Amino acid sequence: MAKKVLYYNDLKNDDFAAAALAPKPLPENLVFAKTGFFWRIAEFFAYRIIATPLVWLIGKIGFGLRIKNRKALRKLRGTGYYLYGNHTQDMMDAYTPTLVTFPKFAHIVVSPQAVSSAPLSLAVRLLGGIPIPGIKRMREFVAALSLRIRCKRAVAIYPEAHIWPWYTGIRPFPNGSFTYPVRDGVPAVAFVTTYRRRKVFKNLPPCLTVTVSEPFYPDSSLGEREAKQKLRDQVYAFMCGEAAKPGNYAHYVYIKKDPEAKEAASADTCAVS
Repeated sequence: MAKKVLYYNDLKNDDFAAAALAPKPLPENLVFAKTGFFWRIAEFFAYRIIATPLVWLIGKIGFGLRIKNRKALRKLRGTGYYLYGNHTQDMMDAYTPTLVTFPKFAHIVVSPQAVSSAPLSLAVRLLGGIPIPGIKRMREFVAALSLRIRCKRAVAIYPEAHIWPWYTGIRPFPNGSFTYPVRDGVPAVAFVTTYRRRKVFKNLPPCLTVTVSEPFYPDSSLGEREAKQKLRDQVYAFMCGEAAKPGNYAHYVYIKKDPEAKEAASADTCAVS
């Protein structure tokens, strides 16, 4: 089977998402973290009774999903924490945090496009999605993340931001989202999706392996800027190490359109074509 070739210009900003929803401003009355009694009942029913079993079946049967080192999260049962993963799937990236953190509830930071209509917005938020707002409502957004952490839940973030399907490298990403664990005083945990070629039905897309890191704790001896950079570098190094291991099968091949053009200045070296 010939591999699909995708051409990119910019490691940091190109997006290969299968579906592009029209961006819309968030509704003025959107509540980032609902906590009412009836909302919690609906949330539990949608997340635990419907979504979690369905997600498990889709992951196991459709993608041959394996999760490695989930035991590292046992020591975090009594606290909330932030999860950081590589963004290489449309559907499964929305589901994976649920399976990684089970039985802990996992919220996912999503783009505004994910709540572009009222029915979609309701479903996404019932299943743990927290949309990124514009600058005017950023304080409410940050407060919602902190609230979920205080409720001893997990919050998943894809710091690469853009989807590169089946990509086997780790793209460079900034340290901005690592402000949250530093300010909340909770750990950051990395999870990395890599790919296994199927032993039978080799023409089908590869199976998924998700590897979870040990927790990385904010360094309280550092200032906020230095502490978030240190967390970012620890997460990035773990991701690069896992992605570089033998057996990470490249279902798609990514090639830079202009191989002579230099990438933006960066100390990161593990993002590969």
